[in-house]
Amino acid sequence: MSQELRLMAVHAHPDDESSKGAATTAKYVADGVEVMVVSCTGGERGDVLNERLKGDPHIERDLTQVRRDEMAAAAQILGVRHTWLGFVDSGLPEGDPLPPLPEGCFALEPVEVTAEALVRVIREFRPHVITTYDENGGYPHPDHIMTHVVSMAAFHAAGDPSAYPHAGEPWQPQKVYFSGWSIRRITAIHEAMLAEGLESPYEDWMSGLRSRPERDIQTHVECAEFFPVRDNALRAHATQVDPDGFWFKVPMELQQRVHSTEDWELAFSLVEPTLPEDDLFAGLRELDLDAVCRQAPERDAAGEVVAAYRSVPPPPQDEDGDGVDDARQTEDLDDEITEVEGHHDRDSEQAS
Repeated sequence: MSQELRLMAVHAHPDDESSKGAATTAKYVADGVEVMVVSCTGGERGDVLNERLKGDPHIERDLTQVRRDEMAAAAQILGVRHTWLGFVDSGLPEGDPLPPLPEGCFALEPVEVTAEALVRVIREFRPHVITTYDENGGYPHPDHIMTHVVSMAAFHAAGDPSAYPHAGEPWQPQKVYFSGWSIRRITAIHEAMLAEGLESPYEDWMSGLRSRPERDIQTHVECAEFFPVRDNALRAHATQVDPDGFWFKVPMELQQRVHSTEDWELAFSLVEPTLPEDDLFAGLRELDLDAVCRQAPERDAAGEVVAAYRSVPPPPQDEDGDGVDDARQTEDLDDEITEVEGHHDRDSEQAS
């Protein structure tokens, strides 16, 4: 059935949309899919990670506006629509003991407030598929974890006429996918770099990655031709990336040859999937999606949408015995992913 398809990508900060799944986004835009990127926060508390731009008076004076301008440039490169959900960056707490999160930040907002804001966007844009982060946020930044919570809450509420009745007509997306760091992809590229006598940017990552369980990743979207678009969108966030730095150390030809897909975890689906799959819209294209998404979904006794399929997260790891899943620890965030993601708390830095 030929019909307009819509995809919504929900992210924590501006630049996340360009470092997580951006080639997939660009591919679907090229295929005629309408894509909406939602940034939950403005990245106000992020660092300037590009050494060349540190100390720039214009950037230091108004980083918030600079990051808005960068986001607009990235959205244009990707060809997506974009909206701000309007919440304030929580920063990345550092110290021992950790300081409290700043009052009024995204991670401290009541879920019913943040979920209603996203439900409004869902009901207006009417996506068939949503992408977001897993329950650990991809890495344990408070805003990334909150983005997961809000995305899933909004997914379950959007098709419920009794939930947020003033937020628009009900609309039920059919699938949720989690983006993330595919251990298989990183390992393949690392080994290929070494085999060709090149220095791998993932050298310091490997020991940590080997101790992490692989997610249930069974969706592989072929999008190698859009890797350059992804990189150009990421470079548009000039305060956040060094154009000669970590993100761009692997030769493009090697990336495209060794691992030509972006990989996704099908987290929740109202249609029975056939796995593995190579399309975020697999199982949906033959449906009358306008009718299906307007129909109230079946719900369980707790009022949650009944899934035809849902992924099972890896079992918790608690090597230090503190009762907290190590993947959700925020006390020790100096890991390999945090190092390149940044998003430290500028308020704390400026006060020190």
